[in-house]
Amino acid sequence: MDKIRVMLADDNQSILGLLADYFSRKDDIELVAAVSDGTEIGDAVRENAPDILVMDIIMPRRDGFMALEEIGRMEPELRPKVIVLTGLARDDFIMRAIRLGASYYMVKPFDMHLLYSRIVEIAGEAQPAVAGCDEISAAPETLDEQITNLFLTLGIPAHIKGYAYLREAVRMVIDNHDVINRITKELYPGVARRFDTSASKVERAMRHAIEVAWSRGRLDTVNKMYGYKVFDAMDKPTNGEFISCVAEKIGGNRSA
Repeated sequence: MDKIRVMLADDNQSILGLLADYFSRKDDIELVAAVSDGTEIGDAVRENAPDILVMDIIMPRRDGFMALEEIGRMEPELRPKVIVLTGLARDDFIMRAIRLGASYYMVKPFDMHLLYSRIVEIAGEAQPAVAGCDEISAAPETLDEQITNLFLTLGIPAHIKGYAYLREAVRMVIDNHDVINRITKELYPGVARRFDTSASKVERAMRHAIEVAWSRGRLDTVNKMYGYKVFDAMDKPTNGEFISCVAEKIGGNRSA
């Protein structure tokens, strides 16, 4: 039996490493390529001819939707079957990925054996079956999940301090929007007390997190999420502007 040729596309190096290690122990899987930049996906598909592409939606410079569109324009014999593996459990994202040709949509955190089973199942189909999804909760997203999904989409790493500080600040502003007008006297000190640090360290860490997000080139994905331009790559917001914008978008969604 020929091995299933699998390609990975994810900018999270830890996930790439875990998947590569797991698949290396499977006799029926051959890992043919792994890329971490959305602009590399098309060329890597053409060069390595994978049977299955396991791909995140959140990618630097070109997101997964753009990659699906590019794959859809390829000659049929070049197109791999695609499993989307992402942290975004949004119904509109799921439907868009499937409309663009994804065979399956899975949400992180995921079960490694389930992913392997889906790869084997999809690779064995002569024609794509009805696309589906795994690990999708029907329950509405909590406030924390909405903030987390937006920050992940923007590319703010969860391990940096600014991520947690910004998330707490957004919660505070959603609860009481007027606090954004007292950012130095109330918001920064309030976040600082929550994390047992200083207001100046909170301010700097938030600024760093926003700079990281703007350097990762994912703003188009967020703008597509809302259907219009929310953030501009050429106009990086202040801490207060960023917090206010996120609180307005998420707070508005919750009250709609």
